[in-house]
Amino acid sequence: MPVFNAQEVAEIIPNRYPILFIDYVDSMDENKIVATKNVTINEQIFSGHFPGNPTFPGVLILESLAQAGSILILKKPGFEGKMAYIGGIDKAKFRKKVIPGDVMKLHFEITKFRGKVGIAHAEARVEDKKVAECEFTFIVDEAAVQE
Repeated sequence: MPVFNAQEVAEIIPNRYPILFIDYVDSMDENKIVATKNVTINEQIFSGHFPGNPTFPGVLILESLAQAGSILILKKPGFEGKMAYIGGIDKAKFRKKVIPGDVMKLHFEITKFRGKVGIAHAEARVEDKKVAECEFTFIVDEAAVQE
């Protein structure tokens, strides 16, 4: 049973189609989250990346990880209604390509958090094999007002 389904995820983070990549949250505790992204051939990105060899872009794997992290961060007391922004990405490594039909498990763990700034280690896995990893610096701030 998911901790949060797709509709509940959309209530926590501001991302929307076509840039909402979290299908559900598997588990979450104070500093760790595991979320799922089902990669499907129906995604718009595959019409151009790459025809005849559909590959989920590395930058979108990192975005998926960041979205999982945003859910964890924005569910912390005092941060509801705020925004979590990427402040930096370090040590990014891509180990295996991600293709339609893959189920990515997105692991995000906060390793340091002080005030509004934190650091996290993140990994994407397919069939329990690491496909990507990085270290995020994130900043929590007020949400921008849309007019």
